[in-house]
Amino acid sequence: MKNIQSITSAANPLIRLTHAIVHTQRRAAKEGLFIVEGLRIAEMAAASDWKICHALVTEQALRGERGHVLADSLLERDVPVYLVTEKLFSMLSDTDSPQGVLLVMERKQRISLDEMHAGTYGDEPPLYIALDRVQDPGNVGTILRTADAIGATGVILLHGSVDIYSGKVVRATMGALFHVPLAVHVVAEELMRFAQEKGIDLLATACDAEARTHFEADLRRPVVIVFGNEANGVSEELLCASEHIYIPMRGHAESLNVSAAATAVMYEALRRRIYS
Repeated sequence: MKNIQSITSAANPLIRLTHAIVHTQRRAAKEGLFIVEGLRIAEMAAASDWKICHALVTEQALRGERGHVLADSLLERDVPVYLVTEKLFSMLSDTDSPQGVLLVMERKQRISLDEMHAGTYGDEPPLYIALDRVQDPGNVGTILRTADAIGATGVILLHGSVDIYSGKVVRATMGALFHVPLAVHVVAEELMRFAQEKGIDLLATACDAEARTHFEADLRRPVVIVFGNEANGVSEELLCASEHIYIPMRGHAESLNVSAAATAVMYEALRRRIYS
């Protein structure tokens, strides 16, 4: 394929940079870059308006029709595409079963809650999902994917949550990262001020005497629904400023993990807004 250069040495500056971004989160954040690995999510990235700095592919990936089409689409966008050996790719890969496709992408500039809100459209009352110090990459990625599926207005990651650009989170989003409006590194005071100024009610998941079920709560109004840390739940500061909701359970389980709880609440919100 024309315009694809080959890289065979681990000492190549591009390989060294990519390796640092894959394996050192601090370096990745400093450079303002992140990694997308895997054919399907790379296809979704290529179809988005996010900036792709360069792509690394293996010969085996290029032999497949989808890999070939992806490389063509990247070249049409003037994205540099480099052919690397299987050995080099395995050194860079962060997955158990590498597919031979890796993109180095530019992180979006941090936006404020006001900026995120100003960029939303539609007549429906806003439905924001906020994550308070949620640490597990799989949980965050799954919640972001579900938020995309239900058409949430945006996702808010409070300070102390896992890096949205970590490899495991990016893969778990299955491409939703490129579609859902995001505000990251938000502090509790900022979220509370935003909700008050915009006339949006705060709801927090908690199991206490003040809580009512998510079936009873009015999820059709403008809301920010806050889901808390896997071990400690929502912070006391946010609990004091929020209405409390919980998911009723009839079996022996004491709780759901945060991504399962978020899915239940988000789909109830969708049902109430669209189907009732």
